[in-house]
Amino acid sequence: MFGRRRNGPGSPGAQVIPMAGLAKAGGLRRPPAGPVTARPTPLDRPPEAPSGPVEAAPSTPKAPSTAGPNGSAPPAMAAPAPANPPAPDSAPVRGPSEGRAESPSAPRRSPGEAGNDESAGRGEGRSGFGRRRDDEVAKEAAASADSGRAGKGADRGKPDRLAKPAETAGMMAVNQGTIVEAKRTVQPMLMDLMDVGEASKMPRTELAQQINDILGEVLAQQKLQLNMFEQRDLVTLLINDMLGLGPIEPLLHDDSISEVMVNGPDQVYIEREGRLIATDIRFQDNHHVMNVATRIVTAIGRRVDESSPICDARLADGSRVNVIVPPLAIDGPTITIRKFKKDKLTFDDLITFGAMSPGCAKLLQVISTCRCNILISGGTGSGKTTLLNCLTHFIDAGERVITCEDAAELQLQQPHVVRLETRPANLEGAGQVTMRDLVRNCLRMRPERIIVGEVRGPEAFDLLQAMNTGHDGSMGTVHANNPREAITRLENMIAMGGFNMPSKAVREQIAAALHVIVQTQRLRDDSRKITHVTEVLGMEGEVVTMQDLYLFDHTGEDRQGRVIGRHYSTGLHPSFADKARYFGLERELHEALFEDG
Repeated sequence: MFGRRRNGPGSPGAQVIPMAGLAKAGGLRRPPAGPVTARPTPLDRPPEAPSGPVEAAPSTPKAPSTAGPNGSAPPAMAAPAPANPPAPDSAPVRGPSEGRAESPSAPRRSPGEAGNDESAGRGEGRSGFGRRRDDEVAKEAAASADSGRAGKGADRGKPDRLAKPAETAGMMAVNQGTIVEAKRTVQPMLMDLMDVGEASKMPRTELAQQINDILGEVLAQQKLQLNMFEQRDLVTLLINDMLGLGPIEPLLHDDSISEVMVNGPDQVYIEREGRLIATDIRFQDNHHVMNVATRIVTAIGRRVDESSPICDARLADGSRVNVIVPPLAIDGPTITIRKFKKDKLTFDDLITFGAMSPGCAKLLQVISTCRCNILISGGTGSGKTTLLNCLTHFIDAGERVITCEDAAELQLQQPHVVRLETRPANLEGAGQVTMRDLVRNCLRMRPERIIVGEVRGPEAFDLLQAMNTGHDGSMGTVHANNPREAITRLENMIAMGGFNMPSKAVREQIAAALHVIVQTQRLRDDSRKITHVTEVLGMEGEVVTMQDLYLFDHTGEDRQGRVIGRHYSTGLHPSFADKARYFGLERELHEALFEDG
């Protein structure tokens, strides 16, 4: 994937040299930023005449000549003479092939080991971790052996280096500012050296290894000094920019984070355990944020730009994404990601979190199993989608379920599920598919249950019609503060569709279609509770009548500011008891109603 191009003798065009042969070919192709002067290393110095007789070292076979046509060395291998040559009476530092006299007691190293030392000396001398004399290495090895702990060098081809943990921690401190500056410098060079198409097909670990191997030489050319931990973090940043979502990629792998909010390049917030926390993550500029937003939306065939500045999308794991960009977003592109846990939540988890009581959970299980039509109501971030996912666990595996969403985020576990998603208009303003189009099309797909991720417009009328025409067990969510307001919201959304129907007729259709409204709420301590399980009874005059089956009673708060309360059953007999009896769940319904009474 990586390599440099050269014109070999007799070759009709440029020849790409693979990365494995970079050392043989004379190093990396120089980046277009300008000529870089090679730093002199001990291995580049010419041998000096010893002051006394020195035993000649055994001759080694010479490498193939890489001289130019006139006998001169190629430019990639040329190096200037050392500025300060050693004094005649001092012992010069020579490489393993420069005729250095070896101690009789020292074991003779093989040519392969000498080659490893040579390559390590070149790379380490430029990163601030050069080779040391044998006596220094021996002293450090003895001290490490006494303490019983030894650290091993991590660079490939580098001699084993023994170091104490405290010393390693001090020397290998990570400077995030240095890493960011190094990334800005080397990323254009790496992009020039790599084949982006091939890189996108490679596994992440393999690509990281290749980038790490070539990064050392790029850093040396640019005279950037990074320790091994900083270089590792630099490789991670480069991979995240190439294959992931840039600086926010690590946040997506943190299961404790439920939401990520990017407010322009200089402000990133997260939500952890219901609380907003500012992070020190920064983007380079607005263009960097825009690149990440574009990568998200194009993955599902959508676009976001000045002509279409608002877009709803999703990640591969189903996390919901909203993007809004300038000119609507004044302070720069804004990205909001609602994450979902990798481990799907169940009713047992919600009971553990205190979102519901065991009796309330058993009642909702009966309601879902006996195919009651359910509307989940709540505010933003109150847990509506989470509860909807939990309720779908009790759908029979033999039922055909069709979901309609603006951005597919429901995670149903049943085998027979058809997922539908809306589509915005294209550049010509054509091709838009609305939620109402999807719901109407569902009626022709032989559904047994229809699930609408969020009812927010005229599709409410089509969903109510589906519920009234034999598609029992259908579900949906709506934004409202209590069950009574949820009814009013449905009326308003139907009116938005331009239906000229009397208010009483609309309410009669709502009362006939819905069986249960479940209200979720986010409390002031950022906990999420089910506050109402309300049954829709019917009509009395022009008013929709309802009764509460389960309620949450707020009794106070503890010293940490957490809300204290309990769920309790009102003891009222539901009108859908006949449906529960039909499905053989009459006993479970009775236990649920009186378990928390």
